Amino acid sequence: MLLTIDVGNTHTVLGLFEGTEVIEHWRINTDPRRTADEIAVVLQGLVQQSPLLVETDISGIALCSTVPSVLHEMREMCRRYYGDVPAVIVEPGVKTGVPVRMDNPKEVGADRIVNALAAVHTHGGPAIVVDFGTATTFDAVSAKGEYVGGAIAPGIEISIDALSVRGAQLHKIELVRPRNVIAKNTVEALQSGIIFGFAGQVDGLVERMAEELAPDPAEVTVIATGGLAPLVLEEARCIDVYEPWLTLIGLRLIYERNTA
Repeated sequence: MLLTIDVGNTHTVLGLFEGTEVIEHWRINTDPRRTADEIAVVLQGLVQQSPLLVETDISGIALCSTVPSVLHEMREMCRRYYGDVPAVIVEPGVKTGVPVRMDNPKEVGADRIVNALAAVHTHGGPAIVVDFGTATTFDAVSAKGEYVGGAIAPGIEISIDALSVRGAQLHKIELVRPRNVIAKNTVEALQSGIIFGFAGQVDGLVERMAEELAPDPAEVTVIATGGLAPLVLEEARCIDVYEPWLTLIGLRLIYERNTA
C-alpha cells in the first residue's frame, strides 16, 4: 500500500492507497515542534487503531509539505522508520509532468502543483482548483495541462480568528449555515458573512479567472478540495466537482511517475 502525506500549515492529511483507491485516511494537526520520532509514533498509532485495516504493508511513501520545518522531520522519519521503503518527496527535481508557467516556478507551493496534476488527470483541462485550507487558493490549469497561475485569499478560519481578535464583541462561532442571509442576531450575522461571503468570493474570482483561462469559460471545470470546502459547497454556484482527496491523488500519480 502507498502512504500519501499532505502537510499543510494547519492540518496534515494522510491517506493509504490500495491501487487507485483511498482505503483509509486521517487528518491531524500540523505541529512544527513534533520530532521525527513523534511523527512515527502518531502514524503507527493511527494505522494500528484503524478498524478498516487488517494488515498493513506500506510499500511506498509520497509526501509534500508547505512547512519547511515539518518537511525536515518527515524526511528523518522516512529515513529512520521506513528506510527500506521508496519515498518520493515533491520538491524541485521531482518529475510531476506539469509545466509551470510562472515568473519564478520555485515560488509555487508543492501542493498546488500536485493539485494541478490531479485535476488534469481526473477531469482534464482547462480547470480551476479551489483549495479551502489555511488560505483559500485558486489554481488555473490550461487545456494543455500547464499550471498557469492563480490567486491566494485569506482562509475561512484565518478570517474568523481575525474577527475575534479585532472585534471586542465578536467571538468564535460554530461554522454552520444560518437560517437567512439577513441575520437577526450577532452569531448568525457572523455565520452569514463567513458562509455566504466566502461563497461570493469564490464565485467572483472563479468567474474572472475562467474568462482569462479559456475562450469559452463554460469549458473550465471547477474543482473544490480542502478540509473547509464542505462549508461553502452548497452556496458557491461555480463549483462543478468536490474531490476531498485531490492532493492525495496527485501524490499517488507523482509517486508512480518517479518510481516506474
